Amino acid sequence: MANIQTGPLLRGRLRGDDPDRPIAAALMLDEEHEAVIAQSHQRCLSIGLSRIRAPEIPPFAGRDLIETLGHNRRWLSLAVPMMEMLHAEVARTPCMVVLTDACGTVIHSLGDAAFEAEATRVALRPGVNWSEAAKGTNGIGTALMSETPILVHADEHFLYANQFLTSSATPIFDPRGNILGVLDVTGDRRGYHRHTMGLVRLAARMIENTYLSEALPHVVLLHFHRHAGHLGGLMDGRLAVRRDGQVVGANPNALEQLGLSSAAVRMNSVASLFGTSIDALADHFRRADAAPLMLRLPGGESCHVDACFDWPRWYAIGHPYRTVRPAAPPAAPEPPVAAREATGLGYLETGDARLQSIIGKLRKIVDRGISLLITGDTGTGKELLARGLHQESSRASKPFVAVNCASIPETLIEAELFGYERGAFTGARAEGAAGKFEQARGGSLFLDEIGDMPLALQARLLRVLQERKLTPLGGKRSVSVDVALICATHRDLLGMIEAGSFREDLYYRLNGLVVKLPPLRERSDLPALIERLLGQFSGPPALQLAQDVALLFARYDWPGNLRQLASVLRTAAAMAEGCSIIGREHLPDDFLEDCERAARTKRLPAADAAMAPAPAPQAAAIAPPATIKQAEVETIRRALEAAGGNVSAASKMLEISRNTIYRKLRRQQA
Repeated sequence: MANIQTGPLLRGRLRGDDPDRPIAAALMLDEEHEAVIAQSHQRCLSIGLSRIRAPEIPPFAGRDLIETLGHNRRWLSLAVPMMEMLHAEVARTPCMVVLTDACGTVIHSLGDAAFEAEATRVALRPGVNWSEAAKGTNGIGTALMSETPILVHADEHFLYANQFLTSSATPIFDPRGNILGVLDVTGDRRGYHRHTMGLVRLAARMIENTYLSEALPHVVLLHFHRHAGHLGGLMDGRLAVRRDGQVVGANPNALEQLGLSSAAVRMNSVASLFGTSIDALADHFRRADAAPLMLRLPGGESCHVDACFDWPRWYAIGHPYRTVRPAAPPAAPEPPVAAREATGLGYLETGDARLQSIIGKLRKIVDRGISLLITGDTGTGKELLARGLHQESSRASKPFVAVNCASIPETLIEAELFGYERGAFTGARAEGAAGKFEQARGGSLFLDEIGDMPLALQARLLRVLQERKLTPLGGKRSVSVDVALICATHRDLLGMIEAGSFREDLYYRLNGLVVKLPPLRERSDLPALIERLLGQFSGPPALQLAQDVALLFARYDWPGNLRQLASVLRTAAAMAEGCSIIGREHLPDDFLEDCERAARTKRLPAADAAMAPAPAPQAAAIAPPATIKQAEVETIRRALEAAGGNVSAASKMLEISRNTIYRKLRRQQA
């Protein structure tokens, strides 16, 4: 694509002097991006689209929409939690997080309340098709056509009606290289952030990595990367391998590192790619303390390889090792108590007294058959607590299955929980499917956001808990239920009972023990949490926070709690790759802006005034501007003058990022 010849008009756009596209041209994006947009506009013209009026394509509704959701249900349930995480990161900007199928039809969306009215103007809702044929050049449709992440900003949209938008979209691929759909953040062009595309791509990678293991069960998952610190993270390559060593699936990172297409990778085996056998890998990784292997890629580059084996299945299906080891790998020597705790509730013990008290209570109910209800603000770590309890119980060797009741479309949640028989509904798999209760058999089932469960389904859940049996949709046979149920919510369930939106009998069935997790702003273990998370995201040696960043983190109130902290650190670790210290320049722009707003509205103590952008030295002599925005722009302009036009020097002087400077100046010009 980089070799596409650009004409005079396209070169004019790159110079920023295109009169037809003044806003998009001002971004000064590279030639490859401009070529993709130009090709998309040409496709729209070739099929006869009008820039004034969009084709009249009726949206899916009723049965058609349910059928579309059914066709995509297998990966939709995995994608929605990632969408929620992404939405939490961009929630302070007027935008929507959108998921489409492979045809460009919206199947789920999460919106900012202030932007929903604007989104209604362009029908950005489930059932509406956003392919190029339906909506012209746009993030979703153009990402599907180009099969690459794409930013479509303002007047880069083909239809005039859509030019108030900016869209950051990336396709999502299945393990065989086919497009599942598109993840997109669309918002008002005035709220454009350059880092949004990075967040969208990270969320798409998480969906692809999760789907790789879900879609191909009972395979060996190989993780590989040139840097050992990236193993198990979002940047590593992942291959799904059969027990004979044949590759059957890969994530996009693996294709990029190997330099092969998806079809070409599936023509290879472990031996042809890494020069070793699957049996040799099994022999190495069956040891509990096995470290990643250093192997070589086909091109000769060294890489670190880790592997995840389904050991019970590996030894139960006639593998040669069975003559030596009939059931499972040899038990490792019993670790000391401290080591065992580090994988259960002990992993969460990072020094906060309130959390320590909660963990003490949970240890007293382990294997006692007492139901647990975890409450607390969104993002406080309710699922981590549930997993810790599961790992310390006698059910630790059995599955832990987590379900977010708020993230599954209401039309699918019953089938998701209880399963369905063959032909139960349109779009159902021919062989039927086991529900989450059956998948968690013998283990633990975590129902997060139980307060968002539809009222009708609450009655069925109560019956299942009382009878310890369930009947899948469309079926006649009853299935016994053997799970330890853990529930969580951020809602006031007692208030919902009074309002009639939550069943009182179900509430008292679930609340054997109720614990409330404290919000992050009230915890005393923030430094320990930061150290642990950075160790996960950056690998050894772990990154450190600059002194001013550490102080900023300590003073911030973290409205998104642990989830927000993890997201900010994950992004910062990616931006600081190759560095040893995370500075302000590595932090997301919207996070820094929220810190600035917090300081102005006194959400942060006065001592943090030093953390806000410092005014330029000449600012004191300036006459008071009419608005705060004008004051910001005037300060930036004077800082640029003092720095001789050097944006990097001005950003250091003001202690804000270069992207913030560009954005505020663009907004002033718009």
